[in-house]
Amino acid sequence: MKVLVIGSGGREHALAWKIARSASVEQVIGAPGNPGIASLDKGLCVPVDGMDFAAVKALIEDKDIGLTVVGPEAPLAEGLVDYLSEGGDLVFGPCRQAAQLEGSKAFAKAFMRRHNIPTADYAVFDSAEEAERHVRENGAPIVVKADGLAAGKGVTVAMTEEEAVAAIREAMIGGVFGDAGRRVVLEEYMTGEEASILAFCDGETVVPMASSQDHKPALDGDKGPNTGGMGAYSPAPVVDDETARRVYDEILLPCVRGMAAEGAPYKGVLYAGIMVTERGPRVVEFNVRFGDPETQVVLPRMTSDIVPVLVACARGGLADVPVVYADTPCVTVVMASGGYPGAYEKGKEITGIAEAEREPGVQVFHAGTRMDGGKLVTAGGRVLNVTATGATLPEAITRAYTAVDCIRFDGAHVRRDIGRKALRRLGLA
Repeated sequence: MKVLVIGSGGREHALAWKIARSASVEQVIGAPGNPGIASLDKGLCVPVDGMDFAAVKALIEDKDIGLTVVGPEAPLAEGLVDYLSEGGDLVFGPCRQAAQLEGSKAFAKAFMRRHNIPTADYAVFDSAEEAERHVRENGAPIVVKADGLAAGKGVTVAMTEEEAVAAIREAMIGGVFGDAGRRVVLEEYMTGEEASILAFCDGETVVPMASSQDHKPALDGDKGPNTGGMGAYSPAPVVDDETARRVYDEILLPCVRGMAAEGAPYKGVLYAGIMVTERGPRVVEFNVRFGDPETQVVLPRMTSDIVPVLVACARGGLADVPVVYADTPCVTVVMASGGYPGAYEKGKEITGIAEAEREPGVQVFHAGTRMDGGKLVTAGGRVLNVTATGATLPEAITRAYTAVDCIRFDGAHVRRDIGRKALRRLGLA
């Protein structure tokens, strides 16, 4: 089988890497892919944009693709799965209606309210003036979210009223998120520890993946602006057996059943960002695709073949397919361009990846790279995901940072505390 992976980031490299390990796969094609995907033994990249539906369809026909896996949220929200499925292609991912869970935070909050899924209280505003009045009346801390897709950067956890008002004005008046910020959702501030639970879904069956925890703020100690994610680890100790059971019973299963009841059976990956509070797990947000960088720590722990799982999600029959994870912890550290998530320069030469991958248990996933005259250079804010497994979490962390220190490019920025929360929870720090 030939498998097409739509996207060009670290998540897509990790997916292609895992898919290529399947004996049933002869070739993995990235559209547009990245140098990491191109370097796989079974890898090939073609310059096709996942938002160009007709070009994707032509590529599937030209290369005789057996399965298409959609990585990013934007093509899902725009209906790529519907477009390809109507033409008879096998596609992994939710339909456009189901993808509104990520495409519109207002939709997701209303959906959760309809189906009694635990989440923060909220209010939706189309007027900056009314949103500001709500903040003045209710005070801070409060969470300000752009309604639409904002590449993981449309959320401000405002600890003061002034911060909240500034975030509202940036989104609704300043237009920093484009159309995505024309409407905002203001949410109750939840206290607790966050974790990510991703699950495979075939419209009926829900199979949770291993837990993980992302690190959104740019700087150590969870300081600085939010990013798309600066690192992750799996498993997340905050998700104990009881919490995992409640996430399945109270969040994942009701979500999939609710979508089916509303005429949009949920197929693909359902990502639940969870706040573990004193009242139990509550939804921070839903995403409709593999997390980034959660995928980079969950898939290296998956010992079973992923391809039958992806096919079963698209066709049905997921309950009959094994999904197995190793006990081995995994950590990924994002190497970012200097200045990210603000302005940053591109085109900086990257060296040392081969040296890094000689470290035990290390795999480097490309997130924002390109080839320039035979040299690998930076091409995005998040450049590399330096990933390591280990017999213990401390060993995985040490291996990851040893590998990070092998890699060099001008202005490289990393957080140096990925995994520290887990170590504290485990009594190891």
